[in-house]
Amino acid sequence: MAAISQITRRRLEIQGFVGVEERTLAETAPWLRLAFALCTVLAAAGTVLASPMLLWSLVPIAALAAAFPVHPFDLLYNYGLRYLTGTGPLPKRGAPSRFACGVGAVWLIVTGWAFQSGAIVTGYVLGGMLTFVGLLVSTTDICIPSLIYRTMFGFPSKSGNDKA
Repeated sequence: MAAISQITRRRLEIQGFVGVEERTLAETAPWLRLAFALCTVLAAAGTVLASPMLLWSLVPIAALAAAFPVHPFDLLYNYGLRYLTGTGPLPKRGAPSRFACGVGAVWLIVTGWAFQSGAIVTGYVLGGMLTFVGLLVSTTDICIPSLIYRTMFGFPSKSGNDKA
């Protein structure tokens, strides 16, 4: 079994994965990035193409991810990929991660609106920033919206025993 670094564990706790067993996190931590990576690739494509429709097509996915503890793209892993990798199901996402998806949904709406209304530079700036934030969480587990959530509502203790 691979171990998970304390830095990665802390970053995942900030996202709301508190009280999750060490073994489970070590096994699934790389796969927790999958949903964010897929969203980031699609948002980046929507930005590069200046496509409001592509950006807006992601809004229901982000909204569902904000409303429920399982991201829609987590289902690709839970009902498919994990059987190929021999790993367990992903843990449920906590409030900070869901808050991040809600922020993402609003961001997608505004970015799409910017392109639709002819504010192309604004659309590219917003889309570029969204892509950067998505790349950051997809590659390092640093989630800026989760940090904002934790700043407003409190950080978990270092032991990870808090509820999120």
